[in-house]
Amino acid sequence: MNAQPPAPTCVRHPNRPTGLACTRCGRPACPDCLRPASVGQHCVDCVREAGSQVRPVRTVAGAPVIASATPLVTYGLISLNVLFYGITAVQASSLADNYRSELFLRWALIPRLVADGDWFRVIGSGFLHWGPLHLALNMFALYVVGIQLEPFLGRARMLAIYLVALIGGSAGGMLLEPVNTIGAGASGAVYGMFGAVAVLLIRLRMNATQILVIIAINVLLSLSLSGVSLWVHLGGLVAGTLATTGVLFLPQWVHAKTPEAARTIGWVAIAAVGAVSAGLIGLAAAMVS
Repeated sequence: MNAQPPAPTCVRHPNRPTGLACTRCGRPACPDCLRPASVGQHCVDCVREAGSQVRPVRTVAGAPVIASATPLVTYGLISLNVLFYGITAVQASSLADNYRSELFLRWALIPRLVADGDWFRVIGSGFLHWGPLHLALNMFALYVVGIQLEPFLGRARMLAIYLVALIGGSAGGMLLEPVNTIGAGASGAVYGMFGAVAVLLIRLRMNATQILVIIAINVLLSLSLSGVSLWVHLGGLVAGTLATTGVLFLPQWVHAKTPEAARTIGWVAIAAVGAVSAGLIGLAAAMVS
C-alpha cells in the first residue's frame, strides 16, 4: 500500500497543513492568510503587493484624496491664534485692551524694530489680534476658506501657503507702511487664502465671481476704514495667489511629465514666493536702517 504524500503546509505557517491555495500566486495558504477576491482568494502577500501597485487618487494639487479628512491645519491655526490672544488678554488683564500685553509689544510688526533685528515680528505679528472682534472676524474667515482649501491642497501645502501669505503681508507692511506703524493680525494670511480659493476655483473651471467680489469688498474696506493696513492685506493676497498659482497651474505651463515632478514644481513655486517675500522684507529693513 502506497503512503499518501504529506499535505502541503501554509507558506507563512509551516506547521499548518492546508488544502487551500492563493488563486493568484498558487502557493498553499491557511485560512488565516487568505482574503476574499473577485475571483477566488488571495494570500496576504499578494494583497499587499497589489495594493502597493495602485496609485492613490489625488486632487488637482497633487494631494491624496482622504474621505472625511479633518482639516487639522485649519483648526490648528485657529487654535494658535485663539491661544495667543488669550495670553495677551491675560497679560493685559483686559479682553479689549490686550494690545497692552508684553507678548503683543514683543511680537507686533513695527518696521523700525524689525530693521533693528526683531525679525520674529514678521511671523509673530500674524498671530496677534486687536481685541475679540478682530480675532473673531479673522478666524471666521480662516475657517470658511480653510475647510475648502485644505482637502484640495493637502495639509502641508495649505500650511505652507498660509505662512507664505503671512510673510508676504509682512513684506507689504514693511515696504509701504510708516516705519513706526504697529501692525498685527492674521488678515494678510487670510487674504492670501482668499486668493488661493480664487485660483482653485479657476483651476476647477468653477465660477469664481463670488470670491472675487468678497476680495474686492475687503480691499475697499481696507481703503475706507482707518487703522486697517491695506498694504499688509494686499501683500498677503499677492503672495497667497502667486503661491497657489504655482501649485495649480505652473506644472501645466512647464509641461511636467510626471505627477511627482508636478508636485515638486509646486513646492518650488511656494518656496520661491516665500523667498521673494523674505527678500523684500530684508530690502525694506535695509532702507529703514
